[in-house]
Amino acid sequence: MSLTRDLTHEPKKCTPSMTSPNEKNEQNLTPADQAAGQSVAEEGAVQPAIQSGGQQKTFKDTPLKLESGAALSPFTIAYETYGTLNDDKSNAILICHALTGDQYAASKHPVTGKEGWWEIMIGPGKPIDTDKYFVLCPNVIGGCMGSTGPASTNPATGKAYGLEFPVITIADMVAAQTHLVESLGIKQLFSVIGGSMGGMQVLEWASKYSDRVFSAIPIATAARHSSQNIAFHEVGRQAVMADPEWKSGCYLEENTNPRKGLAVARMAAHITYLSDNALHQKFGRNLQEREKITFGFDADFQVESYLRHQGFRFVDRFDANSYLYITRAMDYFDLFAEHDGILAGAFQDTKTRFCVVSFTSDWLFPTKESRQIVHALTANAANVSFVEIETDKGHDAFLLDEPEMLSAIRGFISAAARQKGLT
Repeated sequence: MSLTRDLTHEPKKCTPSMTSPNEKNEQNLTPADQAAGQSVAEEGAVQPAIQSGGQQKTFKDTPLKLESGAALSPFTIAYETYGTLNDDKSNAILICHALTGDQYAASKHPVTGKEGWWEIMIGPGKPIDTDKYFVLCPNVIGGCMGSTGPASTNPATGKAYGLEFPVITIADMVAAQTHLVESLGIKQLFSVIGGSMGGMQVLEWASKYSDRVFSAIPIATAARHSSQNIAFHEVGRQAVMADPEWKSGCYLEENTNPRKGLAVARMAAHITYLSDNALHQKFGRNLQEREKITFGFDADFQVESYLRHQGFRFVDRFDANSYLYITRAMDYFDLFAEHDGILAGAFQDTKTRFCVVSFTSDWLFPTKESRQIVHALTANAANVSFVEIETDKGHDAFLLDEPEMLSAIRGFISAAARQKGLT
């Protein structure tokens, strides 16, 4: 994909104003919301740039050339590893995280203290068995957990990039990952696995670097973002940018933080991760710690309180500008367009083995989009398995305890390991 940079709309340089962050008026949460575990910043409190406590690798002498025509140098990738790399470095599995994920797939998160987001999948004796495989999970470029992103220091100014950070794409994220993989001496990955935006990265790996990927498992994903998904992302971006504390992207220099806007963006996105049936079963029209409606704008319903909790919990671990950049990267992803509208062209002559997974209640990345991937692979006589899993848990099912998914992935990985001679 060729992206042309519009030089008539250069990003604003961040120059601190004389406005004090203490002038802002933070609304208090209702007692019901506080009971639900929500919290907002104290008056004048500012969230620092979020960083990783794990492993990092900085590439100083190899600029990362981006699809926009810009380049990042130096650039850093933060990552976590699990298991042991074997002597011939043939047992490496790359895990690609989703939009709001990070490298802590199977280890405690340094900010939230919670267990890894894919503990159900990764670990000793689990489908991705760390007794057998070396598992590598990097934070994407543009992220906020230690990899270079808009909250990182711009070496040209000594200040946070903000909107001076170049727009990145899924292809740029994967290109950065290739540098990390190469630096570890891994010539071919045994498998690349990920769901949602992670699945987009899997497809990018399989399309651009197929000789480096023995097997691939794209889960709950698509070869391009739909107009509906772009629309949802635009709502989220506008929520962030409408927050007066965003300061045209310069909130770190201004010592502020667009917490409210980012929380609303997260609330809107979180709805898309669930199914109507899942929401109904979990909440219905149940009231939140009250016997009757208040005839006001408090969180009368449990589902309202839940979404507020999800929103304000999210801002403690994520950077607002990173949210803008990563959602835009997903919007730009389009393997069809890169191959003259013919998706099969993305996988021409591929030798990679595939397992494509979808979920019946996922309306964010519906099964029809997974079938498009399968049809494109079949057109190339690729080795592909496909499983559509019956569930009412929506898009987030790939993160949850879905026995059929766990069994399918375990079986596929075991079969691929036998074919590669790892067992």
